[in-house]
Amino acid sequence: MRGNIAQLMQQAQKMQENVQRAQEELAKIEVVGNAGGGMVNVTLTGRMECRKVRIDPSVIADPEMAEDLVAAAFNDAVNKINAESQARMSAATAGMPMPPGMKLPF
Repeated sequence: MRGNIAQLMQQAQKMQENVQRAQEELAKIEVVGNAGGGMVNVTLTGRMECRKVRIDPSVIADPEMAEDLVAAAFNDAVNKINAESQARMSAATAGMPMPPGMKLPF
Protein backbone atom coordinates (compact mmCIF):
# COMPACT_ATOMS: atom_id res chain seq x y z
CA MET A 1 0.00 0.00 0.00
CA ARG A 2 2.81 2.43 0.84
CA GLY A 3 4.43 1.85 -2.54
CA ASN A 4 1.16 2.79 -4.23
CA ILE A 5 0.89 6.03 -2.27
CA ALA A 6 4.51 6.95 -3.02
CA GLN A 7 3.95 6.21 -6.70
CA LEU A 8 0.75 8.26 -6.71
CA MET A 9 2.57 11.19 -5.06
CA GLN A 10 5.32 11.03 -7.69
CA GLN A 11 2.71 11.01 -10.45
CA ALA A 12 0.94 13.98 -8.85
CA GLN A 13 4.20 15.93 -8.61
CA LYS A 14 5.03 15.18 -12.25
CA MET A 15 1.53 16.21 -13.29
CA GLN A 16 1.86 19.46 -11.34
CA GLU A 17 5.13 20.23 -13.13
CA ASN A 18 3.53 19.44 -16.50
CA VAL A 19 0.52 21.64 -15.72
CA GLN A 20 2.77 24.52 -14.70
CA ARG A 21 4.81 24.17 -17.89
CA ALA A 22 1.61 24.06 -19.98
CA GLN A 23 0.31 27.21 -18.25
CA GLU A 24 3.58 29.02 -18.98
CA GLU A 25 3.40 27.97 -22.64
CA LEU A 26 -0.24 29.04 -22.89
CA ALA A 27 0.60 32.48 -21.51
CA LYS A 28 2.98 32.99 -24.44
CA ILE A 29 0.64 32.04 -27.29
CA GLU A 30 -1.45 34.45 -29.31
CA VAL A 31 -4.54 33.54 -31.29
CA VAL A 32 -6.52 35.52 -33.83
CA GLY A 33 -10.29 35.43 -33.80
CA ASN A 34 -12.07 36.34 -37.03
CA ALA A 35 -15.56 37.50 -37.96
CA GLY A 36 -17.29 38.69 -41.09
CA GLY A 37 -15.00 36.75 -43.38
CA GLY A 38 -11.92 38.45 -41.94
CA MET A 39 -13.43 41.93 -41.83
CA VAL A 40 -12.68 42.01 -38.09
CA ASN A 41 -9.73 40.33 -36.37
CA VAL A 42 -9.04 40.24 -32.63
CA THR A 43 -5.70 38.99 -31.30
CA LEU A 44 -5.67 37.62 -27.74
CA THR A 45 -2.92 36.11 -25.62
CA GLY A 46 -3.30 32.84 -23.78
CA ARG A 47 -4.10 34.92 -20.71
CA MET A 48 -7.08 36.46 -22.52
CA GLU A 49 -5.38 39.84 -22.90
CA CYS A 50 -6.35 41.71 -26.04
CA ARG A 51 -3.26 42.61 -28.08
CA LYS A 52 -4.78 43.92 -31.29
CA VAL A 53 -8.08 44.68 -32.99
CA ARG A 54 -8.21 45.16 -36.76
CA ILE A 55 -11.39 46.43 -38.38
CA ASP A 56 -11.83 46.72 -42.13
CA PRO A 57 -12.70 50.34 -42.97
CA SER A 58 -15.81 49.23 -44.85
CA VAL A 59 -17.32 48.02 -41.56
CA ILE A 60 -17.02 51.44 -39.89
CA ALA A 61 -19.95 52.79 -41.94
CA ASP A 62 -22.30 50.53 -39.96
CA PRO A 63 -21.45 50.88 -36.25
CA GLU A 64 -23.98 48.26 -35.14
CA MET A 65 -22.53 45.68 -37.50
CA ALA A 66 -19.01 46.64 -36.39
CA GLU A 67 -19.96 46.03 -32.75
CA ASP A 68 -21.43 42.63 -33.60
CA LEU A 69 -18.38 41.63 -35.62
CA VAL A 70 -15.94 42.71 -32.88
CA ALA A 71 -17.90 40.67 -30.32
CA ALA A 72 -17.97 37.65 -32.65
CA ALA A 73 -14.23 37.90 -33.38
CA PHE A 74 -13.47 38.20 -29.67
CA ASN A 75 -15.60 35.14 -28.91
CA ASP A 76 -13.89 33.23 -31.71
CA ALA A 77 -10.48 34.02 -30.20
CA VAL A 78 -11.65 33.00 -26.71
CA ASN A 79 -12.96 29.70 -28.07
CA LYS A 80 -9.62 29.03 -29.78
CA ILE A 81 -7.70 29.73 -26.56
CA ASN A 82 -10.03 27.50 -24.56
CA ALA A 83 -9.58 24.66 -27.05
CA GLU A 84 -5.80 25.03 -26.99
CA SER A 85 -5.81 25.21 -23.19
CA GLN A 86 -7.90 22.06 -22.94
CA ALA A 87 -5.63 20.20 -25.35
CA ARG A 88 -2.46 21.21 -23.50
CA MET A 89 -3.88 20.46 -20.07
CA SER A 90 -5.08 17.04 -21.26
CA ALA A 91 -1.55 16.32 -22.45
CA ALA A 92 -0.11 17.58 -19.14
CA THR A 93 -2.30 15.25 -17.11
CA ALA A 94 -1.95 12.22 -19.39
CA GLY A 95 -1.68 9.03 -17.43
CA MET A 96 -3.04 10.56 -14.23
CA PRO A 97 -6.65 9.64 -13.57
CA MET A 98 -8.74 12.73 -12.91
CA PRO A 99 -12.11 12.65 -11.18
CA PRO A 100 -15.04 13.36 -13.53
CA GLY A 101 -15.84 17.05 -13.77
CA MET A 102 -12.46 18.19 -12.41
CA LYS A 103 -11.09 21.02 -14.49
CA LEU A 104 -7.52 22.23 -14.82
CA PRO A 105 -5.92 24.58 -14.13
CA PHE A 106 -7.23 24.61 -10.58
